[in-house]
Amino acid sequence: MIIDTMQTSNRDYFFQTTAQLENAERKRKKSTNSNGEPIKLQSKVLAIVADPTRDDAVFLAESSGTARRLVLETGESAAVYKGPTAPLPCICLSMDGSTVYAGCWDKSIWSWDVKTHKPGHKFTGHTDFVKSVIYVKSGGRNLLISGGADTDVIIWDPATGERLHVLKGHTHGIQCLAVDPVATAEGNPLTVFSSSSGQGIHSFSIPSSLSETALLEPFKVHETSIYKIFFDEDGELWTASADNIAQCLNRESGWKSETALEHPDYVKDIVIDEARGWVITACRDEEVRVWDRATGELHHTYTGHFEEVTGLLVLGSKVISVSIDATVRQWPLDPKEIQRAKAAGETGAQPAPEPAPESMLTEEEERELDDLLNDN
Repeated sequence: MIIDTMQTSNRDYFFQTTAQLENAERKRKKSTNSNGEPIKLQSKVLAIVADPTRDDAVFLAESSGTARRLVLETGESAAVYKGPTAPLPCICLSMDGSTVYAGCWDKSIWSWDVKTHKPGHKFTGHTDFVKSVIYVKSGGRNLLISGGADTDVIIWDPATGERLHVLKGHTHGIQCLAVDPVATAEGNPLTVFSSSSGQGIHSFSIPSSLSETALLEPFKVHETSIYKIFFDEDGELWTASADNIAQCLNRESGWKSETALEHPDYVKDIVIDEARGWVITACRDEEVRVWDRATGELHHTYTGHFEEVTGLLVLGSKVISVSIDATVRQWPLDPKEIQRAKAAGETGAQPAPEPAPESMLTEEEERELDDLLNDN
């Protein structure tokens, strides 16, 4: 009986290893494609935000601990912000675009002057990875708000680096923070929604006295981790989850789901193209999907990334996608362009002049990064 068990164990190990080798070979072959005009970097890209000062540039957060300002038209790095020695899973900018902030695995938030590239305040106070950071204005004050794997939400003074308030009550690590544009009407306190590695979404308001900030009871909308929450121009709430579903939650119905977009794997990000009526999702299965917002039907799938897609950003008539395959890709959203892409059969791989860069992380760090990205 012991022999049979050992033989079964060895056989399972063999098949598992074979599957891993086949997947590695599949990714190697797929990495040669030039779909989406890939801009190749030297480390995994974990987050992306728009450059508020120009419409052809973005800011990136990378696994190497580097924040980057990238010009999309040329693929050149206009600025590189260094200092951290651990991955940066989140990034944001001040409202005037003068300062960039990035949450880090080292439990702190780093900041840099955008123009001089010089480091600014280093915000310390979390006891685990910083997984989300946003810059807001509330009651005439500029505030930096961060959420960590330690379940804490911390409110900071971005001008001094001072920790102003710690909001406790979450039972799971924070995944995303988003400002509610409707609840935060003129004269009302700033209202922030937060998602976590749990099943629900919390909200809290920031009154003039920060000590009065309180966490409201969550409402459940998914079965597991909610990686992204996003408010569209109508104030509806969109979500992306590890239960393989992206949803649109209706405010008037008490945040009940009115649209559910099913995927074959974890949904990592979701954005809306308001001008053309598209919903775009990023998935762990390496694909970027374009959905018809009105009908909820899948319109087109963009194939090109060869590792999971970690972030999306709509810029003009394109959606920009980033991935742990260390590439930034651009996909058209104009209906005619999408139709041409469908007709051309863009799912086929096309050769590129350079192979994908090797990971700068150790094997242990790779496993830890995977756990961070897909924390349930």
